[in-house]
Amino acid sequence: MNEPDRFAVVASTVFDGGECHRDTAVMIEGSKVLALVPRHELPASIPAKILPDGAWLAPGFIDCQVNGGGDVLFNDEPTVDGIAAIARAHRKFGTTSLLPTLITSAQDTMRAALDAADRAAAVNLSVAGIHIEGPFISPEKPGVHNPAFIRLPTEQDLELLTAPRKGVTLVTLAPERMPAGFIAKLVSAGVRVSLGHSMATYWETKAALAEGLTGFTHLFNAMRQLSSRDPGPVAAALETPDAWFGMIVDGEHADPAMLRLALRGAGHPMLVTDAMPPVGGSNPAFMLYGQEIAVRGGRCVRADGTLAGAALDMATAVRNCVQLLGVPLTRALRFASAEPARFLGLDASLGRLAPGYRADMAAFDPGTLKIHGTWIAGEFAAA
Repeated sequence: MNEPDRFAVVASTVFDGGECHRDTAVMIEGSKVLALVPRHELPASIPAKILPDGAWLAPGFIDCQVNGGGDVLFNDEPTVDGIAAIARAHRKFGTTSLLPTLITSAQDTMRAALDAADRAAAVNLSVAGIHIEGPFISPEKPGVHNPAFIRLPTEQDLELLTAPRKGVTLVTLAPERMPAGFIAKLVSAGVRVSLGHSMATYWETKAALAEGLTGFTHLFNAMRQLSSRDPGPVAAALETPDAWFGMIVDGEHADPAMLRLALRGAGHPMLVTDAMPPVGGSNPAFMLYGQEIAVRGGRCVRADGTLAGAALDMATAVRNCVQLLGVPLTRALRFASAEPARFLGLDASLGRLAPGYRADMAAFDPGTLKIHGTWIAGEFAAA
């Protein structure tokens, strides 16, 4: 559905990414936010979409870790069409920007995924880039990743990952296994680097941070654990004010008590879904590395009980953040928008509703987080 070139969306509450505005209209011109004005000051000449009474309007959600959705697994369909199907599935849950995430695979698959994401980012505004999660991870912390594909990086990998691209490239790796200077070379080329599936010590993590690593993939999961004499990467993440850590708030990947503890640290929390194909799809099972993964009791699990991603959408993650972690809704919304925008270096255009920002918005019920609809660059889609 195409909106007029200039229009407004009126909500009982507009959260602009920093504060709430009551009975406010967000004025849109083309693809960008023009202004926020009190409802009674909205010019009568501007077409307005009035949201249901009590509804909120907020910046669209940004998800840095999306393995699949709509019955599509990115590893199996590293194509422009596959990415589009995943993005459509997640848009129903308020996600307006995402990184399709490729988990540990062969180099040919990585190359195809990078090419597809590059082409998708040129035509699909909801595609912010790509997340390459592995294969440069620790065989001691594979999670559900196939150990047969885990390996050390080569110069060819470096060239592939640092080639100019239209979107953001995020790489999750185990820093303790990287050649000297590898992380710094990625960072100098504009690649975002995150620690994950790692047995790095505290000091190895600090060294990686000094090279430019800024992220921690699904904090607590698939990494050396926090203990009194072995603080590991968790302690480094929580004491570093210019680092971001992903949280899978599904009540399964990490106990809420641990996540509440993490929120007291200096690092920046951001919500991720780690979503698999059943999210927004119709099939509760899918194949990964030739093995069936099924959703049981809200968990995506392999036959042996190993967690395999999540059956989580971003709207539910926000609601869980409020209900399980006791976080105010406005703060949870920042974890789903402003913080990932900052982590990805997109905070000059995304993560806020302010003049000049892209008109990416989600309308929802503040109690249930049921999504009424989303806008990407001013284009509306019903939930």
